[in-house]
Amino acid sequence: MHLEHDPKAPAADIIGFDDFLKVDIRIGTIVSAEPYPEARKPSVKLAIDFGEGIGVKRSSAQIASLYTAEELVGRQVAAVVNFPPRQIGKMMSEVLTVGFPDAEGRVVLFALDQSVPNGARLF
Repeated sequence: MHLEHDPKAPAADIIGFDDFLKVDIRIGTIVSAEPYPEARKPSVKLAIDFGEGIGVKRSSAQIASLYTAEELVGRQVAAVVNFPPRQIGKMMSEVLTVGFPDAEGRVVLFALDQSVPNGARLF
């Protein structure tokens, strides 16, 4: 599956609301972050706390071109928590941290305008 990154591209095919509900996107707080220079694209290894129900999960995020590991700790991020784990280089990524491409194609993290409890689900 190839995702279209062109902001002028038309919307994806129509899906049912039940299909949307299958994708479990939650908010978590980054509890640790470290550079991941072994990845093919500039990446950071993240440990994200999604609260009691899900716990702390690991993610490899292609965000090193805009963010340093140090500035990420304590930040809330959104991630898909119900995809199967995926091998990214030497690490197993357990969740998919979501973001949007900027004009140069670099990943900009999704940001909340207010804090919400870890584990809160997008609806």
